[in-house]
Amino acid sequence: MSRRELFNERGTDEIWVEGKSSFDDSNILVTVSNLHGEQTALITNSEIIDSKARLFVEAPAERVAPRDRVVAERIIRGVRFTGYLLAVVVISFSALSVSGVVKARIVLTGSMAPAINTGDIILTTTPDRLAPKKGDVVAYMARRFNGDPVGIFSHRIIGGDPTSGFIVKGDANKSPDVQRPKPIDIVGVVFFVVPFIGHILTPKSLFILVPGAFGFWLVIDALRNER
Repeated sequence: MSRRELFNERGTDEIWVEGKSSFDDSNILVTVSNLHGEQTALITNSEIIDSKARLFVEAPAERVAPRDRVVAERIIRGVRFTGYLLAVVVISFSALSVSGVVKARIVLTGSMAPAINTGDIILTTTPDRLAPKKGDVVAYMARRFNGDPVGIFSHRIIGGDPTSGFIVKGDANKSPDVQRPKPIDIVGVVFFVVPFIGHILTPKSLFILVPGAFGFWLVIDALRNER
């Protein structure tokens, strides 16, 4: 007696087949097909083996899933998986951002090109979690000579030390920054760069992107309901 799983795709019922031929010289061919594909098993008197139905019979037209429906099903599953993945990423990042562990900043200039370009998003963590060192890109509060803050600059450490201040420079700049930021000025150390996404997170882009995403979802939902 042989027993094995015949067809088990996500979203379908489990189908098992067991048994053997009643006669030594007889075989049984079992084929199951749906939108996920087709699985065929050949049952002999000693085993159950994978096979292809087209090697033995021609399936009736009503049992063959149309190619466009198979493609639509794959697209739907891909979109669903992507949506779940994005939801997990957004929720995780939101939790980290609220806790202060991670901050995201959109790069507005090309001073760090080509390593970091305009429109990229840099992810930073606090200096107490990731100590800044030579070669790191740090986000620091730039100040005027009188101490008034100017804004956050994100440049690379090329020298210096925490006591006298770090020497920082944009990769695309010809000379180092005038200011030598000390640890108290550093608000984050870059540990990851997300390319291009910053270009999308603008009011004009979101005005186009949000309705477009909603329309795309309506199309996917319509394809799903046709099944």
